[in-house]
Amino acid sequence: MFASYTPIFSLLRGTAFLLAASGLHSLLLPLRGQAEGFPTASLGLLGTAWAGGFVAGCLLAPRLVRRVGHIRAFGAFAASAAIIALMTGLIVEQYTWIFLRIFTGFCMAGSFMVIESWLNESATNENRGTVFGIYMMVTYAAIMAGQMIVAAGDVTTASLFMVTGIFFCLALIPTAVSTDASPRPLMSVSLDLKALYRNSPVSFAGCLLVGVANGAWGTLGAVYGARIGISTFDIALMMSLAVIAGAFAQLPAGRVSDRTDRRYVLAAAAFGAAAVGLFIFVASARGGTAVIIMTGLYGSLAYILYSISVAHANDHASPEDFVKVSGGLLLLYGFGTMIGPVIGAFLMERMRPESLFLTTALAHLLLAGYTLLRISRRAPIPLEERETFTTHPSERALTPEALRLDPRSEPQPEPELETGDDAAPAAGSEAEAEEVTKAHA
Repeated sequence: MFASYTPIFSLLRGTAFLLAASGLHSLLLPLRGQAEGFPTASLGLLGTAWAGGFVAGCLLAPRLVRRVGHIRAFGAFAASAAIIALMTGLIVEQYTWIFLRIFTGFCMAGSFMVIESWLNESATNENRGTVFGIYMMVTYAAIMAGQMIVAAGDVTTASLFMVTGIFFCLALIPTAVSTDASPRPLMSVSLDLKALYRNSPVSFAGCLLVGVANGAWGTLGAVYGARIGISTFDIALMMSLAVIAGAFAQLPAGRVSDRTDRRYVLAAAAFGAAAVGLFIFVASARGGTAVIIMTGLYGSLAYILYSISVAHANDHASPEDFVKVSGGLLLLYGFGTMIGPVIGAFLMERMRPESLFLTTALAHLLLAGYTLLRISRRAPIPLEERETFTTHPSERALTPEALRLDPRSEPQPEPELETGDDAAPAAGSEAEAEEVTKAHA
């Protein structure tokens, strides 16, 4: 049994290094920018630029992978991310960082799509649920580990940028030495706004507004911590605790939503997140312990909203439309994360650091109000017709390839994986590129 998981664990090692590097870099940039005196607007645009690049990567990366193969494409993505991380340590300039952040988002989307495609190919129909669960665990653990590394270094030097580059390079090794056959070409994704809204207006609004709130908090949370004067260790712990609190809260919230109208759970959690955000704004606490506790409570409510929104959308969608609907909601969430940092930076620049939570509270209040409105307009789906709730790491947007790994998607044809000298053409080889080109001619 364990032998069947060997190639999966190899890929997960690469995933862990990739996510640790991404988590480290995303926290390091705003902290260093704050130390350098960058305007809040520029720090917010770092998040907007990354989100824009990520959405573009989800749309365009499959074409690149089809042309050059999985290994070559992944090598290009990870190496480019390493180069960008080192360049941001060498060129400490706000507009350069914003420009480079677009390409980081693009590279992350492409890298995640390749890894998720490979995991999907390596998994069988019997163990896809287990593989998806392990992948979620690795996602949470690696993001938190990368963020906590910031506390061990000095953000005013180039050392942490070098560590980020090293981690991106380490992510290359497991796939570079893999002898598994190439996965199938990456799936393409499109955004049909009208169809998404017809399927579930609540999920449509939910993914967009949750993206606004999460984008603002994920980009500017570290800036908020630095502005109120807590230590770098406390900032890293604050951001990590919000992630882990959201991870632990997803399962009980999801189980409750499986037994009642999900929209009640969505509205209650959104109201709760808004209330906590407004309390943080009014209380203006400046002690590290108090801030960490309050933001942990905020994360436990805010980070369950995306998963519930997606689950509600899939309750209304037919099984064959699962990937299409969920993929469209991913892009919609990405657009929201582009908007949130801009609004949050605007309020923080003109008021005080806690104004970040006015942005999140506004988004959550709008979501809660609209959800209650829709409850009065549309009857709930019967319990026996619903899909089972599944967690999503909304602090790191998934790609459409992860949806094929999700056990709720259509069963996949069993891959015929071979290794050794007689194996199918290795991913990234000229033979692979030629076969893919013929298959799509």
